[in-house]
Amino acid sequence: MIRSIVTGTGSALPTRRVSNEELAQQVDTSDEWIVERTGIRFRHIAGPEETTATLAADAAKAAIAAAGLSAQDIDLIVLATATPDQTFPATATKVQAMLGIADCVAFDVAAVCSGFLYAVQVADAMLRSGVQRRALVIGAETFSRILDWEDRTTCVLFGDGAGAMVLEARESADADGRGILATRLHADGRHNGLLYVDGGVSTTGTVGKLRMKGREVFRHAVVNLAQVMEEALGLAGLTPADVDWVVPHQANARILDATARKLDLPAGKVIVTVDQHANTSAASVPLALDTAVRDGRIRENDLIVLEAMGGGFTWGAAVIRF
Repeated sequence: MIRSIVTGTGSALPTRRVSNEELAQQVDTSDEWIVERTGIRFRHIAGPEETTATLAADAAKAAIAAAGLSAQDIDLIVLATATPDQTFPATATKVQAMLGIADCVAFDVAAVCSGFLYAVQVADAMLRSGVQRRALVIGAETFSRILDWEDRTTCVLFGDGAGAMVLEARESADADGRGILATRLHADGRHNGLLYVDGGVSTTGTVGKLRMKGREVFRHAVVNLAQVMEEALGLAGLTPADVDWVVPHQANARILDATARKLDLPAGKVIVTVDQHANTSAASVPLALDTAVRDGRIRENDLIVLEAMGGGFTWGAAVIRF
């Protein structure tokens, strides 16, 4: 049996770091209002020369280096994003060119904030097929490009960034128990109107702006995230008590707290970066994962659960022996 193991992680953030106080000079809001409702204190905003592709490529380079590989060792790139550089071609192909890879499989996945979880399952399935050996799974976003900066209820919530993970196919005996143990994904398009962008190529011919009904999204998120984590753990024959770390989508500190309570998980087991990065959509989970790996919290053989929910709705979880 082939198992996909994590051999390296990486992340990248735009140069500009924006505090709540700075944002309050442009929008009718305050640091107290934002922190109380979301837990967010800072976010990074991409400059004119920083795009989803450039951030993704920087995160990818860091992940490849952490894995002790060269870019030429990668034969699959799956990039999750809702903010591609162009309508087409796929941003993954731009990253491929930036990395200097002459030929590999490269494509994008669109599932908004759950995109990285979708990309992980797709890459895992392709690696286990035996056709590809090493995959670069990336979540990258420039959500600042689709925000309505006059809507204080949404523009304060999001930031830009990228995170990446290198997966390598190994025989289960060689993997030594490590790797992706289970994944579980869901989607329910009936809730489109709760979190969406009011534009599109085939509908309006415009990019559009993000729109969200926050209270309804919060209610669905707590229920769906707790459920899908239990489902993924059940598929792996595990329980929440077995988990060393949960790496959740960094949407809102209150959602993180409520989900942990619903699963009876200690708050200390939940990786939280929303205060520093805000909601970076598909980049959120891999960015938080890399942060915790590099500061020494997540170590080899730790059991981790990745989880996210996003517009669509889409949601999912992955259980990984790191």
